[in-house]
Amino acid sequence: MNFFSRGTTLRRPAAPAAPTTPAAAVMPDPALAALTGEWMIDPAHSRIGFSVRHAMVTTVRGSFGSYDSRLYFDGRNPARSRADIVLHTASVDTGVEQRDAHLVGRDFLDAATYPRMTFTSTAVHLAGKDVYRMAGDLTIRGITHPVELDLTYIGHVTDPFGYERVGFDGTTTINRSDWGLTYNARLAEGGAMVSERLRLQFDIAAIRSTSEH
Repeated sequence: MNFFSRGTTLRRPAAPAAPTTPAAAVMPDPALAALTGEWMIDPAHSRIGFSVRHAMVTTVRGSFGSYDSRLYFDGRNPARSRADIVLHTASVDTGVEQRDAHLVGRDFLDAATYPRMTFTSTAVHLAGKDVYRMAGDLTIRGITHPVELDLTYIGHVTDPFGYERVGFDGTTTINRSDWGLTYNARLAEGGAMVSERLRLQFDIAAIRSTSEH
């Protein structure tokens, strides 16, 4: 097309758009640099649990009483932080013995065949003030899928016994059927007895590993 042909009106080029100012990057609190090192979850003061809607009208909550952990927190560079957690499936506890027996059986966790659930982090970044986003691989019943946890830093103290403690709260929501947890029953009014959506909750009090002292 000839832009200089008869009848063509020349227009002044539009002024370039003003450059946008990028949002300020979230920077780690310098005070957290002192927390850099190896940590382990204190089971006596932590809870790794779950909640799921039951019968469409209520929520069942449970937790795992036995687990192993190894954590590394880098307060200067959160991307270098990592976590490895192993949950013993037979330790599930919802407060109802009959229900717990069903959960550890073949319909759900099948603890005899799969005695462990694992979470291994793959990436960490600072998502906001005191908020970290941790990506990782969650394995249940031998099936592994990626998940993301939002972890909120609660605080840091030295207890009366001289142990350094740090607190984090974390949560993520998964679809349990992705991990082969497909057992269900239908209600007469319609809908499922147990929701497909399962919320995992990490209320963590961690102690600095003794090798750090």
